[in-house]
Amino acid sequence: TLLAFLLLFLLLLFLLLLSASGRHSASTQTVETVQRCRGLMVPRQPNGPQYPFSGLDDRERWPLVFYNRTCQCAGNFMGFNCADCAFGYFGPSCSERRESLRRNVFHLSGAERMRLLAYLNLAKHTISRDYVVATGTYQEMENGSIPMFADVSVYDVFVWMHYYVSRDALLGGPGKVWTDVDFGHWAPAFLPWHRAYLLHWEREIRKVTGDDSFSIPYWDWRDARGCEVCTDELMGDQSSQDPSFLSPGSVFSSWRVMCSRAEDYNSRGVLCDARPEGPLRRNPGNHNRNVAERLPTSAEVEFTLGLTNYDSGAMDRSSDMSFRNTLEGFGNPQTGLGNSSRMGMHAAVHVFMNGSMSSVQGSANDPIFLLHHAFVDSIYEEWLRRHRPSPSQYPESNAPIGHNGEYHMVPFLPLHTNRDYFISSRDLGYEYSNLLDANQRLAESIRVYLEELQDLWPWLLLAAACGAIVSVAVAAAVLTVKRRLQGLPCLHEGRWKITLPERLPLLWSSDREETNQYNYQTAI
Repeated sequence: TLLAFLLLFLLLLFLLLLSASGRHSASTQTVETVQRCRGLMVPRQPNGPQYPFSGLDDRERWPLVFYNRTCQCAGNFMGFNCADCAFGYFGPSCSERRESLRRNVFHLSGAERMRLLAYLNLAKHTISRDYVVATGTYQEMENGSIPMFADVSVYDVFVWMHYYVSRDALLGGPGKVWTDVDFGHWAPAFLPWHRAYLLHWEREIRKVTGDDSFSIPYWDWRDARGCEVCTDELMGDQSSQDPSFLSPGSVFSSWRVMCSRAEDYNSRGVLCDARPEGPLRRNPGNHNRNVAERLPTSAEVEFTLGLTNYDSGAMDRSSDMSFRNTLEGFGNPQTGLGNSSRMGMHAAVHVFMNGSMSSVQGSANDPIFLLHHAFVDSIYEEWLRRHRPSPSQYPESNAPIGHNGEYHMVPFLPLHTNRDYFISSRDLGYEYSNLLDANQRLAESIRVYLEELQDLWPWLLLAAACGAIVSVAVAAAVLTVKRRLQGLPCLHEGRWKITLPERLPLLWSSDREETNQYNYQTAI
Protein backbone atom coordinates (compact mmCIF):
# COMPACT_ATOMS: atom_id res chain seq x y z
CA THR A 1 0.00 0.00 0.00
CA LEU A 2 2.81 2.40 0.89
CA LEU A 3 4.62 1.57 -2.37
CA ALA A 4 1.44 2.22 -4.37
CA PHE A 5 0.96 5.53 -2.57
CA LEU A 6 4.54 6.60 -3.37
CA LEU A 7 4.14 5.64 -7.03
CA LEU A 8 0.89 7.62 -7.24
CA PHE A 9 2.56 10.61 -5.57
CA LEU A 10 5.48 10.52 -8.02
CA LEU A 11 3.08 10.26 -10.97
CA LEU A 12 1.10 13.28 -9.77
CA LEU A 13 4.32 15.23 -9.23
CA PHE A 14 5.49 14.38 -12.76
CA LEU A 15 2.15 15.53 -14.25
CA LEU A 16 2.30 18.74 -12.22
CA LEU A 17 5.79 19.56 -13.51
CA LEU A 18 4.74 18.66 -17.04
CA SER A 19 1.76 21.02 -16.92
CA ALA A 20 3.93 23.77 -15.45
CA SER A 21 6.12 23.71 -18.54
CA GLY A 22 3.27 24.82 -20.79
CA ARG A 23 0.50 27.36 -20.42
CA HIS A 24 0.08 28.72 -16.92
CA SER A 25 -0.48 31.94 -15.06
CA ALA A 26 2.78 32.26 -13.19
CA SER A 27 5.17 29.39 -13.93
CA THR A 28 7.79 29.50 -16.66
CA GLN A 29 10.39 27.19 -18.05
CA THR A 30 14.04 27.82 -18.81
CA VAL A 31 16.39 25.30 -20.39
CA GLU A 32 17.29 23.64 -17.09
CA THR A 33 14.40 24.33 -14.75
CA VAL A 34 10.90 25.77 -14.34
CA GLN A 35 10.71 29.25 -12.82
CA ARG A 36 7.79 31.44 -11.86
CA CYS A 37 9.11 34.73 -13.17
CA ARG A 38 12.22 36.63 -14.14
CA GLY A 39 13.73 39.92 -13.10
CA LEU A 40 13.64 42.69 -15.67
CA MET A 41 16.63 44.32 -17.24
CA VAL A 42 16.25 47.39 -19.43
CA PRO A 43 18.77 48.60 -22.02
CA ARG A 44 21.09 51.49 -21.24
CA GLN A 45 21.99 52.62 -24.75
CA PRO A 46 21.98 56.43 -25.04
CA ASN A 47 18.93 58.20 -26.40
CA GLY A 48 18.83 61.15 -28.77
CA PRO A 49 18.78 64.76 -27.53
CA GLN A 50 15.08 65.39 -28.16
CA TYR A 51 14.06 64.60 -24.56
CA PRO A 52 16.54 66.15 -22.09
CA PHE A 53 15.00 64.87 -18.84
CA SER A 54 15.40 61.80 -16.65
CA GLY A 55 13.16 60.30 -14.00
CA LEU A 56 10.16 62.54 -14.71
CA ASP A 57 8.03 60.34 -16.95
CA ASP A 58 6.58 56.92 -16.08
CA ARG A 59 7.40 55.67 -19.58
CA GLU A 60 11.15 56.10 -19.18
CA ARG A 61 12.95 52.73 -18.99
CA TRP A 62 9.61 50.98 -19.45
CA PRO A 63 8.18 49.18 -17.50
CA LEU A 64 10.36 49.59 -14.40
CA VAL A 65 8.16 52.24 -12.78
CA PHE A 66 5.31 49.71 -12.58
CA TYR A 67 6.94 46.26 -12.87
CA ASN A 68 10.35 44.80 -12.15
CA ARG A 69 9.49 41.14 -12.80
CA THR A 70 7.46 39.43 -15.55
CA CYS A 71 6.52 35.92 -16.61
CA GLN A 72 8.88 34.07 -18.91
CA CYS A 73 6.86 31.78 -21.16
CA ALA A 74 7.91 28.42 -22.55
CA GLY A 75 7.85 27.39 -26.19
CA ASN A 76 5.32 29.27 -28.31
CA PHE A 77 3.35 30.59 -25.35
CA MET A 78 3.01 34.31 -24.77
CA GLY A 79 1.16 36.89 -22.70
CA PHE A 80 1.44 38.62 -19.34
CA ASN A 81 0.44 35.30 -17.77
CA CYS A 82 1.59 32.99 -20.61
CA ALA A 83 -2.05 32.23 -21.41
CA ASP A 84 -1.81 33.15 -25.11
CA CYS A 85 0.05 31.79 -28.10
CA ALA A 86 2.79 33.69 -29.86
CA PHE A 87 1.53 35.52 -32.94
CA GLY A 88 0.98 33.04 -35.75
CA TYR A 89 0.47 30.03 -33.46
CA PHE A 90 -2.81 28.45 -32.39
CA GLY A 91 -4.14 25.43 -30.51
CA PRO A 92 -4.08 24.23 -26.89
CA SER A 93 -0.32 23.66 -26.99
CA CYS A 94 0.41 26.60 -29.34
CA SER A 95 1.95 24.18 -31.83
CA GLU A 96 -0.35 24.84 -34.80
CA ARG A 97 1.19 27.28 -37.26
CA ARG A 98 -1.41 29.29 -39.16
CA GLU A 99 -1.26 32.35 -41.44
CA SER A 100 -4.09 34.88 -41.32
CA LEU A 101 -4.97 37.03 -44.32
CA ARG A 102 -5.71 40.74 -44.07
CA ARG A 103 -7.85 41.71 -47.05
CA ASN A 104 -9.06 44.84 -48.80
CA VAL A 105 -12.24 45.93 -47.01
CA PHE A 106 -14.00 46.28 -50.38
CA HIS A 107 -13.25 42.63 -51.16
CA LEU A 108 -15.14 41.40 -48.10
CA SER A 109 -18.46 39.70 -48.69
CA GLY A 110 -21.63 41.33 -47.42
CA ALA A 111 -21.72 38.95 -44.47
CA GLU A 112 -18.07 39.68 -43.65
CA ARG A 113 -18.69 43.43 -43.65
CA MET A 114 -21.64 43.01 -41.30
CA ARG A 115 -19.49 40.79 -39.10
CA LEU A 116 -16.73 43.43 -39.02
CA LEU A 117 -19.14 46.11 -37.78
CA ALA A 118 -20.70 43.74 -35.24
CA TYR A 119 -17.29 42.70 -33.88
CA LEU A 120 -16.05 46.27 -33.51
CA ASN A 121 -19.28 47.28 -31.78
CA LEU A 122 -19.07 44.30 -29.44
CA ALA A 123 -15.47 45.21 -28.54
CA LYS A 124 -16.60 48.79 -27.87
CA HIS A 125 -19.28 47.65 -25.42
CA THR A 126 -17.50 44.76 -23.66
CA ILE A 127 -15.44 45.58 -20.57
CA SER A 128 -11.92 44.16 -20.79
CA ARG A 129 -11.33 41.24 -18.43
CA ASP A 130 -7.54 41.48 -18.61
CA TYR A 131 -6.64 45.17 -18.55
CA VAL A 132 -7.41 48.38 -16.68
CA VAL A 133 -5.98 51.77 -17.66
CA ALA A 134 -4.02 54.20 -15.52
CA THR A 135 -5.76 57.51 -14.83
CA GLY A 136 -2.91 59.03 -12.84
CA THR A 137 0.86 59.05 -12.74
CA TYR A 138 2.78 56.79 -10.40
CA GLN A 139 3.68 59.85 -8.34
CA GLU A 140 -0.02 60.74 -7.97
CA MET A 141 -0.64 57.18 -6.87
CA GLU A 142 1.95 57.76 -4.12
CA ASN A 143 4.08 54.87 -5.32
CA GLY A 144 1.04 52.64 -5.73
CA SER A 145 -0.58 53.15 -2.33
CA ILE A 146 -3.47 55.04 -3.96
CA PRO A 147 -4.38 53.04 -7.09
CA MET A 148 -5.75 55.18 -9.92
CA PHE A 149 -7.13 52.86 -12.59
CA ALA A 150 -10.33 52.53 -14.60
CA ASP A 151 -12.21 49.68 -16.26
CA VAL A 152 -12.79 50.34 -19.95
CA SER A 153 -14.01 48.35 -22.94
CA VAL A 154 -11.78 46.11 -25.02
CA TYR A 155 -11.81 48.69 -27.83
CA ASP A 156 -11.07 51.58 -25.47
CA VAL A 157 -8.06 49.78 -23.99
CA PHE A 158 -6.43 50.37 -27.36
CA VAL A 159 -7.67 53.95 -27.58
CA TRP A 160 -5.98 54.56 -24.23
CA MET A 161 -2.79 52.76 -25.28
CA HIS A 162 -2.42 55.01 -28.32
CA TYR A 163 -3.06 58.07 -26.15
CA TYR A 164 -0.57 56.94 -23.50
CA VAL A 165 2.30 56.18 -25.89
CA SER A 166 1.94 59.54 -27.66
CA ARG A 167 0.96 61.90 -24.83
CA ASP A 168 3.17 64.82 -23.83
CA ALA A 169 5.47 64.44 -20.84
CA LEU A 170 4.08 65.93 -17.62
CA LEU A 171 6.81 67.86 -15.81
CA GLY A 172 4.76 68.63 -12.67
CA GLY A 173 1.99 71.19 -12.33
CA PRO A 174 -0.58 72.78 -14.65
CA GLY A 175 0.75 73.70 -18.07
CA LYS A 176 4.19 72.25 -17.43
CA VAL A 177 4.66 69.74 -20.24
CA TRP A 178 7.27 68.69 -22.78
CA THR A 179 5.70 68.29 -26.21
CA ASP A 180 8.69 67.07 -28.23
CA VAL A 181 8.34 63.47 -27.10
CA ASP A 182 6.42 60.48 -28.41
CA PHE A 183 7.26 56.86 -27.64
CA GLY A 184 5.42 55.51 -30.71
CA HIS A 185 5.66 58.23 -33.38
CA TRP A 186 8.08 60.67 -35.04
CA ALA A 187 10.98 58.20 -34.92
CA PRO A 188 12.10 54.65 -35.94
CA ALA A 189 9.66 52.69 -33.74
CA PHE A 190 6.62 54.17 -35.51
CA LEU A 191 6.18 51.16 -37.82
CA PRO A 192 7.22 48.31 -35.46
CA TRP A 193 5.12 49.79 -32.64
CA HIS A 194 1.96 50.00 -34.73
CA ARG A 195 2.59 46.49 -36.07
CA ALA A 196 2.60 45.05 -32.55
CA TYR A 197 -0.34 47.28 -31.61
CA LEU A 198 -2.56 45.98 -34.44
CA LEU A 199 -1.62 42.38 -33.66
CA HIS A 200 -2.68 42.77 -30.02
CA TRP A 201 -5.88 44.58 -31.02
CA GLU A 202 -6.70 41.86 -33.54
CA ARG A 203 -6.13 39.21 -30.88
CA GLU A 204 -8.37 40.89 -28.31
CA ILE A 205 -11.20 41.10 -30.85
CA ARG A 206 -10.75 37.39 -31.53
CA LYS A 207 -11.01 36.71 -27.81
CA VAL A 208 -14.14 38.76 -27.24
CA THR A 209 -15.91 37.27 -30.29
CA GLY A 210 -14.54 33.73 -30.05
CA ASP A 211 -13.62 33.95 -33.75
CA ASP A 212 -9.97 33.01 -34.35
CA SER A 213 -10.41 33.64 -38.07
CA PHE A 214 -10.95 37.38 -37.66
CA SER A 215 -8.40 39.62 -39.38
CA ILE A 216 -8.29 43.40 -39.61
CA PRO A 217 -9.07 44.52 -43.18
CA TYR A 218 -7.31 47.44 -44.85
CA TRP A 219 -8.41 50.47 -46.84
CA ASP A 220 -6.25 51.13 -49.90
CA TRP A 221 -6.56 54.93 -50.03
CA ARG A 222 -4.18 55.47 -52.96
CA ASP A 223 -5.64 57.95 -55.48
CA ALA A 224 -8.97 58.08 -53.64
CA ARG A 225 -10.83 61.36 -54.13
CA GLY A 226 -12.78 61.06 -50.93
CA CYS A 227 -13.47 58.84 -47.95
CA GLU A 228 -14.60 55.71 -49.79
CA VAL A 229 -15.17 53.81 -46.54
CA CYS A 230 -17.43 56.54 -45.14
CA THR A 231 -20.73 54.78 -45.82
CA ASP A 232 -23.23 53.36 -43.35
CA GLU A 233 -22.40 49.89 -44.68
CA LEU A 234 -18.80 50.41 -43.51
CA MET A 235 -17.34 53.11 -41.26
CA GLY A 236 -20.27 55.52 -41.27
CA ASP A 237 -21.62 58.22 -43.57
CA GLN A 238 -21.89 61.91 -42.66
CA SER A 239 -25.00 63.18 -40.92
CA SER A 240 -27.34 65.22 -43.12
CA GLN A 241 -28.00 67.51 -40.14
CA ASP A 242 -24.36 68.21 -39.29
CA PRO A 243 -21.61 66.85 -41.58
CA SER A 244 -19.08 66.82 -38.74
CA PHE A 245 -21.03 64.00 -37.07
CA LEU A 246 -21.88 60.50 -38.29
CA SER A 247 -25.14 59.46 -39.88
CA PRO A 248 -27.73 58.00 -37.45
CA GLY A 249 -27.80 55.01 -39.80
CA SER A 250 -24.26 54.05 -38.78
CA VAL A 251 -23.60 51.79 -35.81
CA PHE A 252 -20.71 54.11 -34.92
CA SER A 253 -22.92 57.21 -34.51
CA SER A 254 -23.67 56.22 -30.90
CA TRP A 255 -20.01 55.71 -29.96
CA ARG A 256 -18.40 58.02 -27.40
CA VAL A 257 -14.75 59.00 -27.59
CA MET A 258 -12.18 59.22 -24.81
CA CYS A 259 -8.67 60.67 -24.30
CA SER A 260 -9.28 63.23 -27.07
CA ARG A 261 -8.59 66.52 -25.24
CA ALA A 262 -4.82 66.78 -25.12
CA GLU A 263 -4.70 70.55 -24.59
CA ASP A 264 -7.09 70.32 -21.64
CA TYR A 265 -5.01 67.60 -19.95
CA ASN A 266 -1.82 69.60 -20.49
CA SER A 267 -3.31 72.80 -19.09
CA ARG A 268 -4.30 70.92 -15.92
CA GLY A 269 -1.16 68.78 -15.82
CA VAL A 270 -3.12 65.51 -15.63
CA LEU A 271 -3.61 62.26 -17.53
CA CYS A 272 -6.75 61.33 -19.42
CA ASP A 273 -9.24 59.95 -16.88
CA ALA A 274 -10.89 57.56 -19.41
CA ARG A 275 -14.32 59.20 -19.16
CA PRO A 276 -16.54 59.57 -22.26
CA GLU A 277 -16.00 62.91 -23.98
CA GLY A 278 -18.71 63.16 -26.61
CA PRO A 279 -19.58 61.60 -29.97
CA LEU A 280 -17.24 60.51 -32.73
CA ARG A 281 -16.53 63.35 -35.15
CA ARG A 282 -15.46 63.23 -38.79
CA ASN A 283 -15.78 65.65 -41.73
CA PRO A 284 -13.56 64.14 -44.43
CA GLY A 285 -12.16 66.40 -47.11
CA ASN A 286 -13.10 69.64 -45.36
CA HIS A 287 -9.66 69.96 -43.79
CA ASN A 288 -6.94 72.60 -43.82
CA ARG A 289 -5.25 72.12 -47.19
CA ASN A 290 -2.24 74.08 -46.02
CA VAL A 291 -1.51 71.18 -43.66
CA ALA A 292 -2.27 68.32 -46.07
CA GLU A 293 -3.33 68.77 -49.67
CA ARG A 294 -5.19 65.49 -50.33
CA LEU A 295 -5.04 61.74 -49.90
CA PRO A 296 -1.77 60.09 -51.05
CA THR A 297 -1.28 58.91 -54.63
CA SER A 298 0.09 55.68 -56.08
CA ALA A 299 3.14 57.58 -57.34
CA GLU A 300 3.89 58.86 -53.84
CA VAL A 301 3.60 55.37 -52.37
CA GLU A 302 5.95 54.02 -55.04
CA PHE A 303 8.49 56.79 -54.41
CA THR A 304 8.39 56.04 -50.69
CA LEU A 305 8.91 52.31 -51.28
CA GLY A 306 11.98 53.12 -53.37
CA LEU A 307 13.83 54.77 -50.47
CA THR A 308 16.56 52.38 -49.34
CA ASN A 309 17.31 53.79 -45.88
CA TYR A 310 14.91 52.80 -43.13
CA ASP A 311 15.87 55.90 -41.16
CA SER A 312 18.56 58.56 -41.26
CA GLY A 313 20.19 61.51 -39.51
CA ALA A 314 18.60 62.44 -36.21
CA MET A 315 15.93 59.77 -36.80
CA ASP A 316 13.08 62.19 -36.16
CA ARG A 317 10.79 64.41 -38.26
CA SER A 318 13.78 66.11 -39.85
CA SER A 319 15.21 62.92 -41.39
CA ASP A 320 15.96 63.11 -45.13
CA MET A 321 15.55 60.20 -47.56
CA SER A 322 14.14 58.11 -44.71
CA PHE A 323 11.55 55.48 -45.60
CA ARG A 324 10.08 55.65 -42.10
CA ASN A 325 9.87 59.45 -41.99
CA THR A 326 8.39 59.70 -45.49
CA LEU A 327 5.80 56.98 -44.88
CA GLU A 328 4.90 58.52 -41.53
CA GLY A 329 4.20 61.78 -43.36
CA PHE A 330 6.94 64.23 -42.35
CA GLY A 331 9.19 63.62 -45.35
CA ASN A 332 8.10 65.01 -48.70
CA PRO A 333 6.75 62.03 -50.74
CA GLN A 334 8.14 63.52 -53.95
CA THR A 335 11.62 64.55 -52.78
CA GLY A 336 12.22 62.59 -49.57
CA LEU A 337 13.31 65.72 -47.67
CA GLY A 338 12.29 65.92 -44.02
CA ASN A 339 10.36 68.62 -42.17
CA SER A 340 8.03 68.92 -45.14
CA SER A 341 5.86 72.05 -45.19
CA ARG A 342 2.83 69.81 -45.74
CA MET A 343 2.05 66.43 -44.29
CA GLY A 344 1.88 63.47 -46.65
CA MET A 345 1.30 59.73 -46.70
CA HIS A 346 0.12 58.36 -43.32
CA ALA A 347 -0.27 61.76 -41.64
CA ALA A 348 -2.22 63.19 -44.59
CA VAL A 349 -4.96 60.58 -44.13
CA HIS A 350 -5.36 61.56 -40.48
CA VAL A 351 -5.60 65.26 -41.40
CA PHE A 352 -8.01 64.52 -44.27
CA MET A 353 -10.52 62.92 -41.88
CA ASN A 354 -10.88 66.26 -40.07
CA GLY A 355 -12.26 65.03 -36.76
CA SER A 356 -11.50 62.56 -33.98
CA MET A 357 -8.87 60.86 -36.13
CA SER A 358 -6.95 64.10 -36.71
CA SER A 359 -5.55 64.36 -33.18
CA VAL A 360 -2.63 61.97 -32.66
CA GLN A 361 -3.45 61.08 -29.06
CA GLY A 362 -7.16 60.37 -29.62
CA SER A 363 -7.05 59.15 -33.23
CA ALA A 364 -7.77 55.49 -32.42
CA ASN A 365 -11.31 56.46 -31.36
CA ASP A 366 -12.28 56.36 -35.04
CA PRO A 367 -12.57 52.79 -36.40
CA ILE A 368 -11.13 54.02 -39.72
CA PHE A 369 -7.85 54.08 -37.77
CA LEU A 370 -7.70 50.28 -37.97
CA LEU A 371 -8.26 50.12 -41.72
CA HIS A 372 -5.83 52.98 -42.35
CA HIS A 373 -3.01 51.58 -40.24
CA ALA A 374 -3.45 48.09 -41.67
CA PHE A 375 -2.70 49.58 -45.09
CA VAL A 376 0.27 51.54 -43.72
CA ASP A 377 1.53 48.26 -42.26
CA SER A 378 1.16 46.59 -45.68
CA ILE A 379 3.39 49.30 -47.20
CA TYR A 380 5.91 48.67 -44.41
CA GLU A 381 5.73 44.95 -45.24
CA GLU A 382 6.27 45.57 -48.95
CA TRP A 383 9.35 47.67 -48.14
CA LEU A 384 10.76 44.90 -45.93
CA ARG A 385 10.32 42.37 -48.75
CA ARG A 386 11.87 44.60 -51.38
CA HIS A 387 14.93 45.68 -49.42
CA ARG A 388 15.39 42.75 -47.00
CA PRO A 389 17.10 44.72 -44.22
CA SER A 390 18.98 42.81 -41.55
CA PRO A 391 17.89 43.32 -37.91
CA SER A 392 21.12 45.26 -37.36
CA GLN A 393 19.81 47.99 -39.66
CA TYR A 394 17.34 49.02 -37.00
CA PRO A 395 19.08 51.73 -34.88
CA GLU A 396 20.71 50.44 -31.72
CA SER A 397 21.18 53.80 -30.00
CA ASN A 398 20.81 57.60 -30.22
CA ALA A 399 17.23 57.44 -31.48
CA PRO A 400 14.65 59.58 -29.65
CA ILE A 401 13.68 58.11 -26.28
CA GLY A 402 11.62 54.94 -26.63
CA HIS A 403 12.86 54.16 -30.14
CA ASN A 404 16.18 52.34 -29.74
CA GLY A 405 16.21 48.73 -30.93
CA GLU A 406 16.12 47.07 -27.51
CA TYR A 407 13.76 49.52 -25.85
CA HIS A 408 10.59 47.89 -24.52
CA MET A 409 7.53 49.22 -26.33
CA VAL A 410 5.28 51.43 -24.21
CA PRO A 411 2.82 50.42 -22.73
CA PHE A 412 2.75 46.74 -23.71
CA LEU A 413 2.72 43.87 -21.27
CA PRO A 414 3.90 41.28 -22.31
CA LEU A 415 7.06 43.10 -23.26
CA HIS A 416 8.24 43.58 -26.84
CA THR A 417 11.30 45.36 -28.12
CA ASN A 418 11.19 47.59 -31.19
CA ARG A 419 13.55 45.28 -33.07
CA ASP A 420 11.20 42.32 -32.42
CA TYR A 421 8.82 43.75 -35.03
CA PHE A 422 11.40 44.78 -37.61
CA ILE A 423 10.62 41.46 -39.33
CA SER A 424 8.26 40.16 -42.00
CA SER A 425 4.56 39.78 -41.28
CA ARG A 426 4.86 36.15 -42.36
CA ASP A 427 7.09 35.52 -39.35
CA LEU A 428 4.28 36.90 -37.21
CA GLY A 429 1.57 34.78 -38.81
CA TYR A 430 -0.21 37.09 -41.22
CA GLU A 431 -0.22 38.16 -44.86
CA TYR A 432 -1.82 40.89 -47.00
CA SER A 433 -4.01 40.05 -49.97
CA ASN A 434 -2.42 42.81 -52.09
CA LEU A 435 1.00 41.20 -51.59
CA LEU A 436 -0.04 37.74 -52.78
CA ASP A 437 1.30 36.46 -56.09
CA ALA A 438 -0.98 36.40 -59.17
CA ASN A 439 -2.25 32.84 -58.66
CA GLN A 440 -2.97 33.44 -54.99
CA ARG A 441 -4.82 36.68 -55.79
CA LEU A 442 -6.94 34.84 -58.37
CA ALA A 443 -7.79 32.14 -55.84
CA GLU A 444 -8.68 34.82 -53.30
CA SER A 445 -10.97 36.58 -55.79
CA ILE A 446 -12.74 33.31 -56.61
CA ARG A 447 -13.15 32.63 -52.90
CA VAL A 448 -14.87 36.00 -52.40
CA TYR A 449 -17.36 35.30 -55.21
CA LEU A 450 -18.04 31.83 -53.84
CA GLU A 451 -18.71 33.28 -50.40
CA GLU A 452 -21.12 35.81 -51.93
CA LEU A 453 -22.86 32.93 -53.70
CA GLN A 454 -22.95 31.00 -50.44
CA ASP A 455 -24.62 33.98 -48.78
CA LEU A 456 -27.21 34.09 -51.59
CA TRP A 457 -27.76 30.32 -51.72
CA PRO A 458 -30.43 30.18 -48.95
CA TRP A 459 -32.36 32.96 -50.70
CA LEU A 460 -32.11 31.17 -54.04
CA LEU A 461 -33.45 27.99 -52.44
CA LEU A 462 -36.27 29.96 -50.85
CA ALA A 463 -37.12 31.59 -54.19
CA ALA A 464 -37.10 28.18 -55.91
CA ALA A 465 -39.35 26.72 -53.21
CA CYS A 466 -41.76 29.65 -53.50
CA GLY A 467 -41.76 29.27 -57.29
CA ALA A 468 -42.53 25.57 -56.99
CA ILE A 469 -45.40 26.24 -54.58
CA VAL A 470 -46.86 28.90 -56.88
CA SER A 471 -46.53 26.57 -59.90
CA VAL A 472 -48.34 23.76 -58.09
CA ALA A 473 -51.07 26.14 -56.95
CA VAL A 474 -51.58 27.50 -60.48
CA ALA A 475 -51.68 24.00 -61.96
CA ALA A 476 -54.22 22.91 -59.37
CA ALA A 477 -56.38 25.97 -60.07
CA VAL A 478 -56.27 25.35 -63.84
CA LEU A 479 -57.21 21.69 -63.35
CA THR A 480 -60.13 22.64 -61.11
CA VAL A 481 -61.46 25.22 -63.58
CA LYS A 482 -61.13 22.74 -66.46
CA ARG A 483 -63.12 20.11 -64.60
CA ARG A 484 -65.87 22.58 -63.81
CA LEU A 485 -66.04 23.78 -67.41
CA GLN A 486 -66.31 20.20 -68.61
CA GLY A 487 -69.46 19.89 -66.55
CA LEU A 488 -71.29 22.60 -68.56
CA PRO A 489 -73.94 21.13 -71.04
CA CYS A 490 -72.99 23.53 -73.80
CA LEU A 491 -69.57 21.97 -74.08
CA HIS A 492 -70.62 18.31 -74.22
CA GLU A 493 -70.55 16.40 -77.49
CA GLY A 494 -74.02 15.95 -78.97
CA ARG A 495 -75.49 19.02 -77.26
CA TRP A 496 -75.94 22.52 -78.69
CA LYS A 497 -72.76 24.48 -79.26
CA ILE A 498 -71.67 27.86 -80.59
CA THR A 499 -69.48 28.16 -83.64
CA LEU A 500 -67.18 31.11 -84.09
CA PRO A 501 -65.40 32.18 -87.26
CA GLU A 502 -61.82 30.99 -87.35
CA ARG A 503 -59.21 33.71 -87.12
CA LEU A 504 -55.48 33.67 -87.53
CA PRO A 505 -53.31 35.29 -84.90
CA LEU A 506 -52.53 38.99 -85.55
CA LEU A 507 -54.77 38.97 -88.69
CA TRP A 508 -58.25 40.36 -89.14
CA SER A 509 -60.94 38.08 -90.63
CA SER A 510 -61.60 38.32 -94.35
CA ASP A 511 -65.23 39.23 -93.59
CA ARG A 512 -64.08 42.52 -92.09
CA GLU A 513 -61.23 43.33 -94.46
CA GLU A 514 -63.57 44.98 -97.00
CA THR A 515 -65.45 47.12 -94.49
CA ASN A 516 -62.50 47.95 -92.21
CA GLN A 517 -59.45 49.12 -94.07
CA TYR A 518 -56.89 47.70 -91.67
CA ASN A 519 -53.93 45.64 -92.59
CA TYR A 520 -51.25 43.95 -90.43
CA GLN A 521 -49.02 46.97 -90.38
CA THR A 522 -51.69 49.55 -89.62
CA ALA A 523 -53.30 47.36 -87.00
CA ILE A 524 -49.99 47.07 -85.20
